[in-house]
Amino acid sequence: MGGMDVGGGIAGKLWNKFRSELVFVNYTPFFVCLAAGNLSADSFHHYVSQHVHLLNAFAHAYELAEECADDDEDKKAIRNLRKYVQAKLKSHDSLVREWGFELPEERSLKNATVKYTDFLSATASGRIEGERVPGKLATPFEKTKVAAYTLGAIAPCMRLFAFINKEIQALLDPNDSTHIYKKWIDHYCSENFEAYAFRIEELLDTLSISLTGEELDVIEKLYHQSMRLEVDFFSSQPILQEAVVPLSRTLDPAVGGELSIFCDFDLTCTAFDSSAILAEIAIITRPKADPDGSETQLARMSSADLRSTWDALSAQYTEEFEQCVESITTTERAETFSYEGLCEALEQFAHFEKAANSRVVQSGVLKGLNQEDIKRAGQRLICQDGCKGFIQKIMKNENLTAAIHVLSYCWCGDLIRSALSSAGDVKALNVHSNELSCEDSTTTGEIIKKLESPMEKLQAFNNILNNRDEDGQHLTVYIGGSVGDLLCLLEADIGIVMGSSPTLRRLGEQFGISFVPLFSGLVAKQREVVEVGSSYWKRLSGTLYTVSSWDEIHAFILGSSS
Repeated sequence: MGGMDVGGGIAGKLWNKFRSELVFVNYTPFFVCLAAGNLSADSFHHYVSQHVHLLNAFAHAYELAEECADDDEDKKAIRNLRKYVQAKLKSHDSLVREWGFELPEERSLKNATVKYTDFLSATASGRIEGERVPGKLATPFEKTKVAAYTLGAIAPCMRLFAFINKEIQALLDPNDSTHIYKKWIDHYCSENFEAYAFRIEELLDTLSISLTGEELDVIEKLYHQSMRLEVDFFSSQPILQEAVVPLSRTLDPAVGGELSIFCDFDLTCTAFDSSAILAEIAIITRPKADPDGSETQLARMSSADLRSTWDALSAQYTEEFEQCVESITTTERAETFSYEGLCEALEQFAHFEKAANSRVVQSGVLKGLNQEDIKRAGQRLICQDGCKGFIQKIMKNENLTAAIHVLSYCWCGDLIRSALSSAGDVKALNVHSNELSCEDSTTTGEIIKKLESPMEKLQAFNNILNNRDEDGQHLTVYIGGSVGDLLCLLEADIGIVMGSSPTLRRLGEQFGISFVPLFSGLVAKQREVVEVGSSYWKRLSGTLYTVSSWDEIHAFILGSSS
């Protein structure tokens, strides 16, 4: 998700802290269909009716906040914010008609709308969980504090709305007159609305200046709670047509719908490469002797010598990897997707990876590791934000028939299982990787080689799919971020590239692979649903989708974070 300048006060800090959750709004069926221009009129009318209730709640919250503000300038600023909302409510009918829509019939509040309006009312009235505010706000400071809390509860909604509509506007052709929601989107991307959102944040900063650390913490909680309620509000909007998100809902369990999720481990699930972690364990816990008691050259190495050996291996790997990439990408770039050319190029990577692994075995740096040390290291291994939470929700989702497979070049499957153990039942997590050979719980230095090349990964991928029940609707998603994942990414129904590996992109583009941001890809797919009449995914040859976080994948496959 891109950045947006909202200043350096508390409003800006809270926006930067929680804006990653915007993805759960962006990927709702409501916004994806809206961006595609094919949101049904009934769905939009329902949204408009609920939005009116929210506007009234904002106006009432501003009224209470104005009463609480002590400074005349602050009162005037809040009054102007309230007037903006009131003017919007007065012009709402004509504005909706100007956008080209019939006004909705009056509808009752939905549960998510009630929760949001009740939250705003309670906050503006001083009824805040964990905060003791007297029934009668006796002192000016107590009142001012509640005014700040109220602005903290309102601020994220306006900023979020401005931001998401700008995300959508960037995908639209400015000359396209067929997009029925373009005027509505343009309205919320206007300088006028942007200025309104900024005035709220500016006032929140002003009202927060004199607050204590504990009181600022209350504002942070309110801000975050408001963001969550906004997610729930848009997630709850009823969609009366087929939608491509969340992906899990496109699979019907009644007809044997099954989702197979594959992912790489290093730098896809993790923040660091596992080979360096295993080498570090070897350096820190180097054995004094072999299991039979005889000393070895490795046992006599100092930590400095072990580190020097590993550093030399790493430097050689990096140098030869770059040489391999350079030798491939200096050839003429393919004009169209060339699978055959890509496979030939990846054969060079296969030879390179196998030679590198052989050097590691010959060096002996992986000899003498204790399995318990490896498992403990795995438990402390830092995973990408949202990765474990996503895996956990997939494994616990009773309404979804899904399997998760980890396909990795990692030298030790136990490290993977230990790293992901907190996400759920390890037995339900299918790990396919190399293993370290052990004797009496101590590694021998040998690698039991199973996956060392893109071709071997692809073979493992296909073997798993060939063992599935042929009946029913099957869908495969592969998530990866390195060159070794390319063939699997292309073979899956949906290939998702995690992160921004310049090497993967450079090599992919060399052979005609297109990289499309997932959100814009979903909008294009939603348009296709209306034109073709099916939301089922079919592999688009040579196209991969890119994401910057696991939250995007979570929102795409499962929907709301709550």
